Amino acid sequence: MTTELRLEAITPANFESATALEVRPDQRHLVAPVVKSLAEAYVHPGVAWPRLIVDGGRVVGFLMAFFDIDFAGDGTGKDVRSGLWRLNIAAHEQGRGYGRFAVESVADEIRRRGGTRLTVTWHPGARGPEGFYLGLGFRPTGEMSGDQTVGELDLAQRPAAGRSRTA
Repeated sequence: MTTELRLEAITPANFESATALEVRPDQRHLVAPVVKSLAEAYVHPGVAWPRLIVDGGRVVGFLMAFFDIDFAGDGTGKDVRSGLWRLNIAAHEQGRGYGRFAVESVADEIRRRGGTRLTVTWHPGARGPEGFYLGLGFRPTGEMSGDQTVGELDLAQRPAAGRSRTA
């Protein structure tokens, strides 16, 4: 991993690189393709935060975060969440710290917006990303979202990564 690691907003100039990004074949059932995430971002413009993960000039991954969703849906604000909606690291770029960078970037953005917890979901199982998320300090909440485990990271207990981010 180089020191030129950054996030970039999706633009007409990098759209093709974004949609060409693919995870390993054995992971395709675990995460939606980037093009679906971009379609969801389009229909949820005030909530979705899609970004490319770029190392030097290479697109190595994609993340999409969400901010301030009222999960209770009752307007009370008692269960407002922000978190990581999607994480796709290119098949040939996995294991190089890009996923950790993505999670830290989302955590920093949530903190910047005044949040104190980061929510994520994952498919349970030996070949899924559970070990990755648990290794970063996420803890299962006991809740399920469809067939996915809901995990949470307490940002008040973890210092900010301190890296500069763009876009």
